[in-house]
This record gives sequence, structure tokens and C-alpha cells, in this order.
Amino acid sequence: QVQLVESGGGLVQPGGSLRLSCVASGFSLNSYAIGWFRQAPGKEHEGVSCISSSGNGTYYTDSVKGRFTISRDDAANTVALQMNNLKPEDTAVYYCAARKRITSVQHMCVVTKTYVFRDPGTQVTVSS
Repeated sequence: QVQLVESGGGLVQPGGSLRLSCVASGFSLNSYAIGWFRQAPGKEHEGVSCISSSGNGTYYTDSVKGRFTISRDDAANTVALQMNNLKPEDTAVYYCAARKRITSVQHMCVVTKTYVFRDPGTQVTVSS
């Protein structure tokens, strides 16, 4: 079965860290650009960070720049999102998605309406 599975979410205090993982099964990630997206309660999906298939191109939405880092390990068929200095506004369900062809990593992240995000994703809750 071809799928992406997210994990690594949890409950953390403000200022804490989490590391999310997106693991592919049934296909190889190495020719795909990968993006992390999130949906906060009552809000639309938002592109958080995207990485090109080569790993040379990355994009971060402004609110996470300097705090989040996206990386890929094609040998492990995994893309990670290291999240540091978490804030309450980072609370959301996080999803990953793959694209074979992209215009740019920024476009991949910004244009979210073409994706079908499959539950459950992984819940990140930042609260004291």
C-alpha cells in the first residue's frame, strides 16, 4: 500500500521541542519533494515547510523560520521536521505530502488546495 505516515507529535510546553517523522511505505521518496502542512482548529491547512527531491531547496513559512528544520533521509525513506522553541500557535494536526513534480518548494507549500490530507496526521499541542 502506497502511503505516508506521520508520527512524533505530542503535548509539549512552550519553548519545548518535538521531532516529526514522515515515513513512506510502498514507494521510494527519493524522487519526490515533500512538504509538512498543518491545520489548527477552525483554520485552513497551512504549508509549514517543504523540501525538494534533492534536498537542496527548502521553504519555511515565516512563522516557523529559525525554529523549524526540515530534512530528508532517503535511505530511511523518511522526512523529518525538527521543531524547536515551540509556541502555542504551533498547535495543530500536522500532515506530510509528496509531489513528484513541483514548480518550486515555495509553491508546493503555499498552494495547499490541491492536496488531500488523510487523517490522522500527528497532533502537536503546545500548552503549559
